[in-house]
Amino acid sequence: MTEEISRLSNGLTVVTHTMPHLETTSLGIWVGVGSRHEAPDENGISHLLEHMSFKGTASRTAQAIAEEIEAVGGELNAATGLETTAYFARVLKGDEGVALELLADILLNSRFSPDELEREREVILQEIAGTRDMPEDIVFELVNEAAYPGQAVGRTILGPAANVRRFTPTDLTAFLRTHYRPQRMVLSAAGAIRHAPLVRHAEALFGRLTQDEIVGEEPAHYQGGVRWHPKRFEQSHLVLAFESPSYRDNAYFTAQVFSGLFGGGMSSRLFQEAREKRGLCYSIYSSAWGLGDTGLLAVHAATGTEMTASLIDLTGSELEDVAGHGPSAAELNRAKAQLKAGLLISLESSSARAEQMARHMLAHGRIIGSDELVREVDAVSAEDVRLFAQRLLARRPSVAVVGAGKASQRLASEALERLSRSSVSSEAKTA
Repeated sequence: MTEEISRLSNGLTVVTHTMPHLETTSLGIWVGVGSRHEAPDENGISHLLEHMSFKGTASRTAQAIAEEIEAVGGELNAATGLETTAYFARVLKGDEGVALELLADILLNSRFSPDELEREREVILQEIAGTRDMPEDIVFELVNEAAYPGQAVGRTILGPAANVRRFTPTDLTAFLRTHYRPQRMVLSAAGAIRHAPLVRHAEALFGRLTQDEIVGEEPAHYQGGVRWHPKRFEQSHLVLAFESPSYRDNAYFTAQVFSGLFGGGMSSRLFQEAREKRGLCYSIYSSAWGLGDTGLLAVHAATGTEMTASLIDLTGSELEDVAGHGPSAAELNRAKAQLKAGLLISLESSSARAEQMARHMLAHGRIIGSDELVREVDAVSAEDVRLFAQRLLARRPSVAVVGAGKASQRLASEALERLSRSSVSSEAKTA
């Protein structure tokens, strides 16, 4: 396997991973811009821009874009996140030029037709409305808002409907010209790809992009608190979240290992205790994600309203136990094995590999090799995990409850109180 990195004359990075046993190539442009780069009155514009990029260029209609990629059996898609927006394709060997020309066209020459904007605006408004019927979407939006109130990272990626209704083609063009600079763009490709021809083609297509001053993002300041929603669903959805390390923090891998053993799989503490032994819920899991300057570890569960309090108490007790005694050697090793397997298995997918390389380049300015990733995971000790659990409890938690009607407010407040007691208990044990 061969990895190569080049930078175009304007600063755009090209990174490839040749996987000669494959007959396909995954490639895309990852831009280091997402919803956290939006001002409050711009919230939702990154996502709308991503949608509108496929709705016609100076030389192609939306239908022509779809037909051209599918004529070679390829796929073209995009995704918007908090810190990145990605435009990517997967094609058969030899057709990467077709994909790259389409990607360049939609990024550099989109027309943002008023008629197309009106149609796509309605599509996104329906997407926003759809999230109101999904309690899991609501509860995670609320917990992010509780963790980062009044901040870009605490707002939704889709944005409020009021913003989406008033964005104009001029707004889209201005945001694109302000934020889509070549020095924060990565062309990443993996699979049946040759580096040198891709670099030459990229220079021809993207070389006219010029560098300019980069507008940075608003720093994140974790606060924590309680949010709830009075809408009633069949189950109560609960999220208990804590400030976690950024992906630049040395403790980032400790957070991943902790999340795995705490609620990352069927052998995890929460799954075994909450579901298998006590039958408190059907699904419970934890996840840890990081941004450039912050992160969040969240436990999510859905259960009957009458069992929510017991689930909250169990989560607090298990967190206290890890903070006080640390994990067992067996559960620590299982969590490490799961994490390493996930990292290594992803390398076998060209699309996952292309995304991983792009994110590494945007976040760290280099590709982190699999050997280094494995070493980082292996280096996490039981004591690291114990101290990490204490670190979680040292800060005010973020709590969100949805689905229990008006009782959601009471349950959310009780969860905050219970976890605050966990913090006091943890401090007493370590005194």
